[in-house]
Amino acid sequence: MRDAASTTTAPRRALLRMALAGAALLGLGLPAHAADLLDTVKARGTLRIALEGTYPPFNFRDTKTGQLAGYDVDVARLVAGRLGVKPEFVTTEWGAILAGLGAGKYDVIVSQVGINPRRQQAFDFSSPYTYSSPQLIVRNNERNDYKRLEDLKGRKVGVGQGSVYEQQVRAVPGITVRSYPAAPENLQDLAFGRIDAALNDGLMVAYLLKHSQLPIRAGARVGAVERMGVAMRKGNPQLLAAIDKALADARADGSLKQISMKWFGSDATRAP
Repeated sequence: MRDAASTTTAPRRALLRMALAGAALLGLGLPAHAADLLDTVKARGTLRIALEGTYPPFNFRDTKTGQLAGYDVDVARLVAGRLGVKPEFVTTEWGAILAGLGAGKYDVIVSQVGINPRRQQAFDFSSPYTYSSPQLIVRNNERNDYKRLEDLKGRKVGVGQGSVYEQQVRAVPGITVRSYPAAPENLQDLAFGRIDAALNDGLMVAYLLKHSQLPIRAGARVGAVERMGVAMRKGNPQLLAAIDKALADARADGSLKQISMKWFGSDATRAP
């Protein structure tokens, strides 16, 4: 059995060893904590931004120029510019986009990522920069008047793979869900009668009615308003704060609204 003096000395020795180890680390010049991703972005001079690239009017390839265009692209450029860096875009299929973020393949996602509790467990999100509600898309000659998702029981519904819309449709028993890596394939199958309806973002539906030659039309709005934000890995509070400030400043000076009006003809940057 150790005496009182030895039991008092042991903790002191442990503290001394910890102090010496800390001093050694400082002597080696090692950082006391991990650097925030904002430091890396600033040093690199670019913000690596992931988006789908096949989701008009949010992000897509312009057929005339071959360059990326769309609402998300303009928002991403605005944010990068206000951080004092250049945007570097990375296109990837929607089904793998969050996994790529988690693996560090890019810094952020600006591609209409819906903010929900499940995703917030794994990632941080900026304040919302888009508000929109889900909307059905049907064929022009569709006679059924679907008012709710429940009206589509026994039918086939197309959705984006891994999207919040897929989750919503799968929550309704009796619907056959067909998931697609990109919107064009989804809408083509709808036009050709391979599915009975599609569910997607109401802002996208409005754009399609203006630009698509497919025999499709807008259906009913179903579900609550969705909030979309810039997604990033957790543990980077400085980057999150900087992006939030960039969006807040752009909202205050009207720049964010101007981008929304350009693509949608309405202000989708504020909660309805």
